[in-house]
Amino acid sequence: MDKLALYRQIIKQILTEHAQIAAPQDGVKAQLIFDNENDHYQLAYVGWNGDKRVFGPVMHFDIVNEKIWIQYNGTEDIIPERLLECGVPASDIVIGFYSPFKRQFTAYAVE
Repeated sequence: MDKLALYRQIIKQILTEHAQIAAPQDGVKAQLIFDNENDHYQLAYVGWNGDKRVFGPVMHFDIVNEKIWIQYNGTEDIIPERLLECGVPASDIVIGFYSPFKRQFTAYAVE
């Protein structure tokens, strides 16, 4: 399996697992969004809790230049460590929600 196919599979697995364990309220569903053509992947909550609208991302990943960009992580999971456990090297993980200045102080890629 080539690198991009493997990264897509890992991301989809992580998002799908979170969608299955998430227990949103009645009327709120976990929605998986997989854009393989542009390499955007997201888990969001969508629906209604009584008269309150619930909509928002839980996790968002992109693949850019063969690196996994963690654009948003609204969970307690330490996603970079999870990616490392799945075989993704630190040099292919970018913490996209950190500023470029802050990224240089992490153990992961700057971009």
